[in-house]
Amino acid sequence: MVKSVHSPVDLIGGGLAGSEAAWQLARRGHRVRLFEMRPVKNTPAHQSDKLAELVCSNSFRGADLKNAVGLLKEEMRLLDSLILRAADRHRIPGGGALVMDREGFSQEVTTAILNEPNIEVVRQEVSSLEPWLKNHKDIEKPLLIATGPLTSDSLAQELAALTGQDSLYFYDSIAPIVAADSIDRTKVFRASRYDKGTPDYLNCPLNREEYEALVAALQQAEKMPTKDFEAPKYFEACLPIEVLAERGVRSLSFGPMKPVGLIDPNTGRRPYAVVQLRQDDLHASLYNLVGFQTRMKYPDQVRIFRTIPGLENAEFVRLGSMHRNTFINAPKVLTPDLELKDHPGIFLAGQMIGVEGYVESAAMGLYAGLVISQRLRAKNLQPPPANTALGALVRHLTAASTRGFQPMNVNFGLFELPMGMQRKEQRGMVSELALECMKNFAEENSLGTVHVEDHFPQMVSS
Repeated sequence: MVKSVHSPVDLIGGGLAGSEAAWQLARRGHRVRLFEMRPVKNTPAHQSDKLAELVCSNSFRGADLKNAVGLLKEEMRLLDSLILRAADRHRIPGGGALVMDREGFSQEVTTAILNEPNIEVVRQEVSSLEPWLKNHKDIEKPLLIATGPLTSDSLAQELAALTGQDSLYFYDSIAPIVAADSIDRTKVFRASRYDKGTPDYLNCPLNREEYEALVAALQQAEKMPTKDFEAPKYFEACLPIEVLAERGVRSLSFGPMKPVGLIDPNTGRRPYAVVQLRQDDLHASLYNLVGFQTRMKYPDQVRIFRTIPGLENAEFVRLGSMHRNTFINAPKVLTPDLELKDHPGIFLAGQMIGVEGYVESAAMGLYAGLVISQRLRAKNLQPPPANTALGALVRHLTAASTRGFQPMNVNFGLFELPMGMQRKEQRGMVSELALECMKNFAEENSLGTVHVEDHFPQMVSS
């Protein structure tokens, strides 16, 4: 353990971003006070008091280096990410995706944080920023806010006042989970689209009549109402299944229910549509309905989803739900250090700053931790190169247009690439260059790194 020589860094929020930031700071010798309001006060979506709880999905998405999120994960491994370490240790079958046993993953992170001598976890709600605002120009007493998209109402109001604007928001939804032993295995088949990765998904095949009946039921289902003063603003990559259905009868068959690359062994033909089920826990006792996040009322969820072949007698251990995700207009209020322009010494990180996805959220916590650590040592950390996944995200957050700013997943379209290099055709080369640049970035700033080929060899060979 490196002995701390500074006053504690105060950090609000024990999700993916907050846990990662606390870890990065602590392992560099800084004392951290991590404020987490659960279980004193719960959110509409969390189920436990564990740190880094996976609320919606248990997937970190694609693991291949030709996928931008796969590259981002490998860059985070280079910087000794706690979140990726826990994810790798609790990986379960998921085809070409990094999928975790959610309970084991969260417990791993919680244990690591609680056992770190430089971190003090304070279980209380922070409803006012006034104690920190008095000292916000003192870098010896920095504050990092990483409360995530489920920021409490009181703190959200404080942030809105602090940033000089009303909070932006969008609605997010959670997909249902069913008990594995309640799935009719005679009607489903195991496969991944195009045999990509390993055959880890259970596929519920639908013919045209079954599919169109499902779409009609989704369109007519009773939905949970939104508050009168809030118009629903959904993130396009995570639309409720019934919202997709309302866009047209074929929307789902070209979206989460697309049957491409799948052959039903019972018929020898490609189904008209499929519902994919993905393993949700280590023991394969739970499966979630991929892409079936929803805001339908519970009785309609049970009734409609039990019309899916193989799920006629499904036992739902968790039904879908909807919650408001709060985020800020990052390019308007944040510097490239993720520091508030008008309040030096106060930093923001995680999904609330306008990234979408577990991995992106944790990556922003990692970066914020590195920035604050360097600043406490009277050093400035320049953002990673814009041809890396981490650097591309930081540039998007702080240099994008402030008009109509929306949350963004990492993607190769955000990268700044050398002239003549094509993203689509040469993604392998793009990733190779990005990892080399990230290694150099880590070495030049003495951030510590590991060898990719030693840590995760299957990524290199993919």
